[in-house]
Amino acid sequence: MNKLKEILAETFEIEVSAIGNDFSQDNCETWDSIGHLNLIVAIEEEFNISIEPEEIIKMTSLKTIMNYLNEKLAV
Repeated sequence: MNKLKEILAETFEIEVSAIGNDFSQDNCETWDSIGHLNLIVAIEEEFNISIEPEEIIKMTSLKTIMNYLNEKLAV
């Protein structure tokens, strides 16, 4: 999902090429609480969805976000 990587790169001010499959809060220095909220807003706007608060706290890596979007957008 290239668009998601673009959103992550823009939100956390890094190069898209720096985002590997293991990209997460744990290995991104700029992924803080404010960045997380900005990321959620950007995802909601880009994919025209609303993310529930209990889902937001689970979205801490590229993999978990992709899994969520695949489920949400498949419906």
